[in-house]
Formats: sequence, structure tokens, C-alpha cells
Amino acid sequence: MKLSGESLMGEQRYGIDSKRLNHYATEIAEIVRMGIQVAIVIGGGNIFRGLQGAAKGIDRVRGDYMGMLATIINSMALQAELEKVGVEAAVLGGLEVKPIVLPMNAHQAITYLEAGKVVIISGGTGNPFFTTDTASALRGIEIKADILLKGTRVDGVYTSDPEKDPKAKKYSHLSFQEAYNQGLKILDLTAFSLCMENNLPIYVFNMDVKGNLTRVILGDHIGTLISNV
Repeated sequence: MKLSGESLMGEQRYGIDSKRLNHYATEIAEIVRMGIQVAIVIGGGNIFRGLQGAAKGIDRVRGDYMGMLATIINSMALQAELEKVGVEAAVLGGLEVKPIVLPMNAHQAITYLEAGKVVIISGGTGNPFFTTDTASALRGIEIKADILLKGTRVDGVYTSDPEKDPKAKKYSHLSFQEAYNQGLKILDLTAFSLCMENNLPIYVFNMDVKGNLTRVILGDHIGTLISNV
């Protein structure tokens, strides 16, 4: 699952909203108790975004590493909240930060998943110039995920931005090629290509609505599926 850091702000302008954090943890806990194995990559845009830092004169490489550290803060917060609601969680990362973040290792991640733990993978890919979208695609492929769930604040993929265009129409299903040809910004291009080439379907849905994650897992088609079929 890919979650945006910005969504963690809730109604705030910055940082982590405790109600939104609890909402996410509760939703995730519900599907874990159903026997679903869950790995999560979360962004850091609620704290720091590398590109924004570059626009303010911070070196892009340094800015991207600052963004990766922001994802670690968010990952630790989600881990703590999951444990509060009774679900074990482990934080791995593209950046090793002893003693709180172990280095990402696909075998270790799968071992944790099979033991019933949520695996939160922080630190992006561990390299500058790559987004957390790309990290979520890469990690999904590494752990042999069945699907990449992209939890957003909109209920799927539209012909244009539904927050700006009242005439925007929602797609129920798209092939990767159709989405690419239409220039739809579902994930960044690197992440999108990784999913397409490795046959990892993407499902976009509104994570901010209570119960939606469970509905997706149960097969209620409330978002947009992007796949090779």
C-alpha cells in the first residue's frame, strides 16, 4: 500500500494529525485481522519534500535525503499507532537508522509478513531522484505483492482533476497502456513503468473514507483498477 504523507496532515497545514493517523491504523488493523498481509510505503510531504527544498535553494540530493528522513518519521508514527490498536509492525528502510530502522531486505520483509506483522518500508529507495511512488512499486515487486493499493483523497482515477473540473469522469478500469497513452498521472513514470513491466496491478481508492480499505479487500469495486488485462 502507498499512502501519501500529505494525507497525514488531516485538516492541519503541517505535520501529523492524530485523528488521521488513528484512522489509518484502525483501517489497516481491520484487514490484518482478516489475514491479509500488508506492507506500506508512506510519503513524507507533510514534513519535507525534496523538490520543494530544491526550489528554496537546498541542493537536490541533500533535499531528497531530508525527504527520506521525513518518511522515516511518518513510518515510526504509523508503527506506534498500529501497536496502540493491537497490531505488530516492523519498520525497514532504504536508509538504515540504527536502532530504529533495519535495512530493507525482501526476505526479512516476507518473513515478517508471514508472521502477521505489518511491514512499513521507509526511506524511499535509499537514493535521491526517486520518489516514494517509485519506492512503493519497487518494494511491491521485491516482496511479490499481489497488488499495489494507492490510498488517496479521491475515489479513483479521473479524466482530469475532479477537485478542479466538475465534468471529470471516473474510470472503473484502465489498462497500463491506456493510462500511459492518456497521460494520466497515477504514479510517477518510473513507478508506473515498473508496475507495468512486472505485471503489478494498481488500485486507486479513497483511503480517507472509513471502511473503504476493507471494502476494497472484500472486492467492492469503489476505485479504479489499472492492470495489463
